[in-house]
Amino acid sequence: MRVITGFVLCATLATVHAQTDFPNKPITLLVGSAPGGSNDIFARAIGKQLQETLGVSVVVDNKPAAGGILANVLLAKAPADGYTLVVLSSTFTTGAAVRKNLQYDAIKSFTPIAMLAKGPMLITVGNNTPFKTIEDLVSFAKANPGKLNYGTSGVGSINQFASELLSEAANIKMTHVPYKGMGPAVTDLLSGQIDMIIASAPSLLSQVKNDKIRALAVTTVDRSEVAPEIRGLKEAGFPKAAVDLWWGVLAPAGTPKPVVEKLNKSINQIITSEAMKSFFVKEGASPVAMTAEAFGNHLVNELDRWKAIALNANIQAD
Repeated sequence: MRVITGFVLCATLATVHAQTDFPNKPITLLVGSAPGGSNDIFARAIGKQLQETLGVSVVVDNKPAAGGILANVLLAKAPADGYTLVVLSSTFTTGAAVRKNLQYDAIKSFTPIAMLAKGPMLITVGNNTPFKTIEDLVSFAKANPGKLNYGTSGVGSINQFASELLSEAANIKMTHVPYKGMGPAVTDLLSGQIDMIIASAPSLLSQVKNDKIRALAVTTVDRSEVAPEIRGLKEAGFPKAAVDLWWGVLAPAGTPKPVVEKLNKSINQIITSEAMKSFFVKEGASPVAMTAEAFGNHLVNELDRWKAIALNANIQAD
């Protein structure tokens, strides 16, 4: 009995030491998309700063498959020690709201670490359309149900959810045109093949500033520092259609609380520095520091919201 007790005590002490000594080896940041996207850009920026703050190497590992699902599966199966994390965005919850056969539970399989930032999406139309304001677009859609087309990066994407949220708030009916990525959707908006796109500022803002497409509003309630010249949805009369893009960091379920708290504190210090604030704004977002618990609550609320919208709009994954 004493031998067993001693063994358990040693194991417990070793676990405690590993937690208090964290980190003492390289950390991997999984990203479920190819290099160059916002998740990847944010992961590399945060990783560089974490490396300096924590004193260990931080490696970004891109796993661009299945709309980010592969990276999430790998994280769910990784040791719960804080050395494997994932940087993801709003698509994590929209995808979970419509996909039935995920190899993980979006809430139970992970430990929230920190939110990184939030940013608006832009409601844009082609220059060939007659719409100068969002009121013009809504009036046309009400008079011509289903005639107005909107493009997205795919079924179940945050772009589709934001568009259906606007449809619900404005009591209109539009026709969904899904693409395999935002690039071809923007190309068709420019050429007049589709009428409208709701997408992230990084995807559309340069086209707006170059007068190639027209922005009618941002999807946040109020105007955003990312594009202060564009009206928010409260000002446009549709506050219930508001939606933010967000980016955050998760760890596997069961990650020890001391490790979570250390990572959360380090990340919050990094994202609220003046240099990182400027970096995020240039990338179409604003840093948001919150506790790990608050980020977890945000994920739960988002998932519930998207499930309700998916049911109402009959959004189903392919």
